[in-house]
Amino acid sequence: MEAILRASRTFLASSSSKSILLKSNRSSRTTGFVRTLSPYANRLQVRSMADSAFKKVLIQREDSEFEAYVVGKEDAPAIVVLQEWWGVDYEIKNHALKISQLEPGFKALIPDLYRGKVGLDVAEAQHLMDGLDWAGAVKDIQAAVNWLKANGCKKVGVTGYCMGGALSIASSVLVPGVDAVVAFYGIPSPQLADPAQAKAPIQAHFGELDSFVGFSDVMAAKALEEKLKGSGVPYEVHIYPGCGHAFMNRSPEGVKRRKSMGLNDEDEAAVESAWSRFTSWMTRYLY
Repeated sequence: MEAILRASRTFLASSSSKSILLKSNRSSRTTGFVRTLSPYANRLQVRSMADSAFKKVLIQREDSEFEAYVVGKEDAPAIVVLQEWWGVDYEIKNHALKISQLEPGFKALIPDLYRGKVGLDVAEAQHLMDGLDWAGAVKDIQAAVNWLKANGCKKVGVTGYCMGGALSIASSVLVPGVDAVVAFYGIPSPQLADPAQAKAPIQAHFGELDSFVGFSDVMAAKALEEKLKGSGVPYEVHIYPGCGHAFMNRSPEGVKRRKSMGLNDEDEAAVESAWSRFTSWMTRYLY
């Protein structure tokens, strides 16, 4: 596992389901989207949504359907919450629960982009993300937005983390009906979406120490900002000093997993600042 976590090359699946090579600016400390699969790559488990706070719904998408998990106030504006490369695991559920409890009140919906599978280690998560149909995931987001608006939500935002952050920015470009976006440490490949064509307001958050070049490092954040300047939509790009990738993951399990990947930074003040900015942005555009 250590060799996998410190591999010197990382990959982001594009909208054509091929991978774009990303080189780390910290080759001696690289962790993340490795292409090499472990012997355990087939050990993909269907998760159990045992948390009673969530209601499971089926959402129709063209000639197929997928599961989604809903929590929060029935009559509130809604936020689609998009998973990291792990899948719909404990951490994305933690984020959705947090969002549902923010004032003045939001409904949160997690679409299951992996159709019930969860990566239990880096190799599995890479295998799942590599197999993701990114254009299909955008269709899932569109179906989720449509479902929420058909079920009483007048306005719908989209947020996401890592892989989900990239997809949330793509949703601003590609998904009609999205009213606001907040993206965490991820930008879409050029093949999937051009942020310069964004149609919904975007707020984006990045860690200064993030080493995923071209995807979520500081240069990627600044390149996104330049793109958004030409989009004509309201935007904010925030970079947090001393923070690495996935710095919002603060559950005990999430902290342990980050440390196993060499991500040892901890900054509760940065996390609280990001949540405050998130709340202000979504409140401004959804209420």
